Amino acid sequence: MKTQRTILVFILQVTLAVAAFIFPLQARAQKALPRPFEPLEELHFEAEFSRALIRKLDVADLKFQASSSPKTNGESYALTFKAEVTSKGFFARLFNLKFKETVESIVEPLTFTVKKTTILDEQGKRVRETKSTFDSAKGQMTWTLRDPNNPQSEPRQAITEFSGQQLQDVLSAIYFIRTQPLETGKTFDIFIGDGGRVYTIPVKVLEKKRMKTVLGRVEAFRVNAELFGPERLIDNEKGEFSIWFTADARHVPVGGRVKTDYGTFDITLKRVITGPPAVK
Repeated sequence: MKTQRTILVFILQVTLAVAAFIFPLQARAQKALPRPFEPLEELHFEAEFSRALIRKLDVADLKFQASSSPKTNGESYALTFKAEVTSKGFFARLFNLKFKETVESIVEPLTFTVKKTTILDEQGKRVRETKSTFDSAKGQMTWTLRDPNNPQSEPRQAITEFSGQQLQDVLSAIYFIRTQPLETGKTFDIFIGDGGRVYTIPVKVLEKKRMKTVLGRVEAFRVNAELFGPERLIDNEKGEFSIWFTADARHVPVGGRVKTDYGTFDITLKRVITGPPAVK
């Protein structure tokens, strides 16, 4: 049961992890263009689980939020991404899978590079907090894990060096790809800093088709990211991860699917909330 709980939480967390193109560093003097999710956007999803005779059981709610803050002290404005994954439904109650995952990413907008990631993982009474800071100038990622319920315990820490890699985290990547062009057959690698390590994730745009979504019938691209396998984010499990982005300029993620030996998780966009036009 512990294994099932760990896999479910991680798979739902992985829904936050999608592809990003390698984006060349730009001069800091360059002005960042407004992006489709600025200055405020909320995306609400539902996750369903299927296996054999079990069909589409509600297991979790997901909420993504993007926001931008005004310039201060002559510095560029900041991008903040937040996500919450919360268990719900009969499946969670049956297997006592009560969990909540909260992620916050701070991103430098000109280069769209992650600067800081904070994750709070609550599984029943068990709580863990991880913080990662990314120093592009020094080429260092610092990862720290703490137990908020036991402040006297020694935190775990890892420092990883990176060079020339356009790093994202499991949350910022979903917004990064929305700023990039997509076309069927496109392949690329992305670099994700997670858990004190840097992972290289091969990505491919597999197809384009018309889909029925909460936004109506839209053209969408299916993007696959190799998150499972040796030297990947999930190295001890077999599986497949794909996500659908609208084919318009906004590249809204309208759905996703995670296939594993434990079953299939389908994630569907249910609601979109947007803010007024950005002023910079």
